[in-house]
Amino acid sequence: MHMRDYDLLEGDGPRAIAHGLVTEGWYRTPIPRAQMKALMQRADQPAIRDTLLLFGLMIAFAAAAVALMPSWWSAPFWLAYGVLYGSAMDSRWHECGHGTAFKTRWMNKFVYQIACFCMLRDPSCWKFSHARHHSDTVIVGRDPEVAIMRPVVALKVASNLVGVPDVVDGLRRLVAHASGRILPDEATYVEPVFHATVIRTARVWLAVYVAAIALAVATRSWIPVLLIGLPRLYGCWHMVICGWLQHGGLADNVLDHRLNSRTVYMNPVSRFIYWNMNYHVEHHMFPLVPYYRLPALHELCRADFPAPSGSMGEALAEMLPVLWRQRTNPDFHLRRPLPPTANPYQDGPEPSPAA
Repeated sequence: MHMRDYDLLEGDGPRAIAHGLVTEGWYRTPIPRAQMKALMQRADQPAIRDTLLLFGLMIAFAAAAVALMPSWWSAPFWLAYGVLYGSAMDSRWHECGHGTAFKTRWMNKFVYQIACFCMLRDPSCWKFSHARHHSDTVIVGRDPEVAIMRPVVALKVASNLVGVPDVVDGLRRLVAHASGRILPDEATYVEPVFHATVIRTARVWLAVYVAAIALAVATRSWIPVLLIGLPRLYGCWHMVICGWLQHGGLADNVLDHRLNSRTVYMNPVSRFIYWNMNYHVEHHMFPLVPYYRLPALHELCRADFPAPSGSMGEALAEMLPVLWRQRTNPDFHLRRPLPPTANPYQDGPEPSPAA
């Protein structure tokens, strides 16, 4: 059994480098250059439409919830607002961080800053963190965004449904940054020129959170913190489930995204919340394709990919038994069959042991 150490400072990173797993040599499905160039074209209109809809729904749900307070009839509206705050903002952070959602650069930056605040993720740190996640996807000791580490600790994984580990870690980092410190793991991927920006951002954010708490205490009302802060806890469950499905139960330490990522067909509401990141193999293989062109990219790639899961329920039914086994056998993982039309899997220089 191969024990894994995910620590970016003293973990398996050097081992991954020594075994040739830190490389640009990822497998990519062959797509004609002209078609790929067309798929990479960005446009403002789809993201403007979706962003106006998102913010409009958030305002409407929040207004209804506040108007109905303190009645329990407000609860469904708070829950809906929370999912848009604590889950939909994750996908907006993600796509605008890539710079692919809008064609206009300032629009990406504007939505990215709002989404980062909602998700309690420093804009600079997480931009570099996510770049590393793409260059070293689920490479143990290199990827700072592994959602489910092995051996799986079931209680820790389940507690993320209400955001506890993420929020505790986010607050720890926020306080550290506000005090003028960059944490050692962040220093491995955040360039020093951005450190002052990180510290300044943290101090502004901390002041906003303190003001919301002070207002809640002064008015003896939960409304300020139900609007700012708490939705990151009670509304993150959709984002967490989607995050599990991205890579959960699949291979680590490989160089083929068909082995370590999962594509799932989702209902229209979840696709709006998730901004089409359910096409996750496609996104990792070609991260510069905007979210609104991923369905077209999926059609081009599907003959080279394992069959997508037909629904979130089907994907969870496939994944959860694997995670349960990974509590005691971290080497166990799914290796989904490829269609006859596909190129063979490219495990990389050191294949992850099949199970």
